Amino acid sequence: MRLFRSSELLGIARETLDFILEASEETHPNEYMGFLRAEDARKLGLDRHGQVITDVLVIPGTTSNSVSATVRTEMKPNDVQSVGSVHSHPNGVLRPSDADLATFGQGEVHLIVGAPYDRGDWRAFDNQGDSTTLDILDVDLPEERFFDFTQEDIDAELLAEGRRRGVVSPAEMDDDDGGGLFSWLR
Repeated sequence: MRLFRSSELLGIARETLDFILEASEETHPNEYMGFLRAEDARKLGLDRHGQVITDVLVIPGTTSNSVSATVRTEMKPNDVQSVGSVHSHPNGVLRPSDADLATFGQGEVHLIVGAPYDRGDWRAFDNQGDSTTLDILDVDLPEERFFDFTQEDIDAELLAEGRRRGVVSPAEMDDDDGGGLFSWLR
């Protein structure tokens, strides 16, 4: 159960689908993989209750080759906006494999896009791997927020990750000179 919003998935923003197709083509011949995020339709100017897929979250450390993509699940945030997944099939086959079906448990919809990555080269599936429909919606997406961070934010995250992994000692963190991402090269 989702809190404070309708869980009905109304569709995907045309701009988001175009991004997915372009990213998949750029990744070719390797698979592309990401998680779908949605916004409340009313925030996008629609006079309807529900959600619209607006973003793709690519998890750091994701690796891929021509037949699979592997996500470092420990890096995936507990994201209340996540509604499913997207990945490409460089061979162009637009149906889920057994391995795909094993990952379809979380989220409402899972997209598979295939070469040559044109507008018609994608399909939507539910959690059981059955084909489903997903409308393409012309909506104005919110202003880009992805790069809304500073060097200090990056440094703090790197230090926290280092502490979590035991790579950076507390003494090293106290000696941090705030010199940025590559200050350790000095």
